[in-house]
Amino acid sequence: MTTTRPADASGTFALGGDLTVNRLGYGAMQLSGPGVWGEPEDPAEAIRVLRRAVELGVNFIDTADSYGPFVSERLIREALHPYPEDLVIATKGGLTRPSPSDWRPVGRPEYLRQQTELSLRNLGVDRIDLYQLHRIDPQVPLADQLGELALLQREGKIRHIGVSEVTVEELEQARKHAEIVSVQNLYNLANRSAEDVLNYAEAENIGFIPWFPIATGELARPGGPLDAAAEQHGAAPAQLALAWLLRRSPVMLPIPGTSRVAHLEENLEAARITLTDAEYEDLTRAAG
Repeated sequence: MTTTRPADASGTFALGGDLTVNRLGYGAMQLSGPGVWGEPEDPAEAIRVLRRAVELGVNFIDTADSYGPFVSERLIREALHPYPEDLVIATKGGLTRPSPSDWRPVGRPEYLRQQTELSLRNLGVDRIDLYQLHRIDPQVPLADQLGELALLQREGKIRHIGVSEVTVEELEQARKHAEIVSVQNLYNLANRSAEDVLNYAEAENIGFIPWFPIATGELARPGGPLDAAAEQHGAAPAQLALAWLLRRSPVMLPIPGTSRVAHLEENLEAARITLTDAEYEDLTRAAG
C-alpha cells in the first residue's frame, strides 16, 4: 500500500537515541527573503510550504537564528504552533549577520546563551530539540562554546547538541565537551569532500545532515549519468540525487529546502525512489 506521505518512505533515524525522525526532512533557510535576508517575497506561500511539509510526513525541520535573521524561526512558529507531538525542530546559533553577504562566527558563551533564549522565544518552545553550533568560532576556546551549550542542556533549554561544518578532528574534540548527536556539513552527490566526516558519523551513529543536498553539477547534463537514471525512473535529477543520499548511509538526514509548495512536493517524492545496486554504483563512480 502506497502511503500518501512520501517522507514516511525515507526510513527513520533516532537523533540521540530518543528523537525518531523521518530521514528526509526540510531545511527552512530559503523561507526568508533573497540572500537569506529579511521577510519572504511571498509570506503566504512560505506558510503553505511549512504546513504542506508536515502533511507530507516531514517531522524534522532545520533552521537557524541567522536565517532572516530570525525570520525563518518566526515563520515556523506562525505556521505550525502548537506543534505536532512528533515534530522535531532543529535550530542553530553562532553566526552573526551584519549584512546579507556577511556571515561571521561568534561563539562567546554569553552570545550563545542570548541567541538560545531568543530562539526559544521565536519558536515558542520551552526546550529546543536540537541546537547546533552553526560555526566554531576560532577566537573562542571550543570548550567554552560547547560548555555553554552543555550548561543550557542541563538547565533544560536544549535537548540535544549538534555541530556544523567541522572536520573529523573538530568533531572528536567537540565530543570531549558535550554529547554530539548530529553534524551538519556541505555534502551532496557532486561534492563529497566531507566523506570522512560522514564515515565517522556513521561509525558513531551520529546523524549527518547534508546541507546543499541536491547540487548535481555536470552529472545532470543531458545524457549524463544522473540524467539517464532520472529518465529511467521518470523522475527529476534532483530527486535521484536525494535518493542517492538516502541510500548512501543510514545516518543521512537530507534537508532540501524550497520556498514553493510544488518544489517541496517534488523533492519529497524522492523518498519513494529506490535505486538499483547498479544505478547507485554508477552514480557513485560518476561523481567520484
